[in-house]
Amino acid sequence: MIRKIIKIDTARCNGCGACAAACHEGAIEMIGGKAVLTREDYCDGLGDCLPACPVDAISFEEREAPAYNEAAVLAAKEKKAAAPCACAGSAAKAIERSDSVAPSSAPSVSALSQWPVQIKLVPMRAPYFDGADLLIAADCTAYAYGNFHGTFIRGRVTLVGCPKLDAVDYAEKLAAVFTENDIKSVTVVRMEVPCCGGIEYAVKRALQACGKDILLNVVTISTDGRIVG
Repeated sequence: MIRKIIKIDTARCNGCGACAAACHEGAIEMIGGKAVLTREDYCDGLGDCLPACPVDAISFEEREAPAYNEAAVLAAKEKKAAAPCACAGSAAKAIERSDSVAPSSAPSVSALSQWPVQIKLVPMRAPYFDGADLLIAADCTAYAYGNFHGTFIRGRVTLVGCPKLDAVDYAEKLAAVFTENDIKSVTVVRMEVPCCGGIEYAVKRALQACGKDILLNVVTISTDGRIVG
């Protein structure tokens, strides 16, 4: 059938993954660092992914394509939601630490206060979230900034992810965390590279969706390890 469907300009795509995160139907995946429409029958043609793209690499076109299969989309969502995690290392737990172990400036001492840390694995509801100052960091920031634990992790509950490599909608998960828990503040730490904007965008979408007035601070790290914003 001839219908409206999205078109991705792979030459312009910078691989940020924001469109894949914005596509609630799961029609877009990140493959080889580029966004790809892998399931045409999952694309509803409404274009939630268009405003998410920071480089305008997505547009509409009318062409021959399979009809939108809502039943298949819902079934895929249910299957994903019901899938158990077989990894024993993803079990949620708080980590007790004493501030007297080392000064906050000591980068060799871990300041991590909970496990897991990956956005995909963290539970939507956990005791350590209540009253927490939340750190949401792009994976690379901890490698680029030398004293990441002392400056950013200490005193915060930490979540990490990579919008370019994880083909998931962070905004939905984070909105649930914000809604289900009493979060005091959110600090986003991202790299200066354009693709890292996806994690900042997801947090802002989540805050808007949860409807709460939560303090947001965004810190940008340069590729040579400096705070530049």
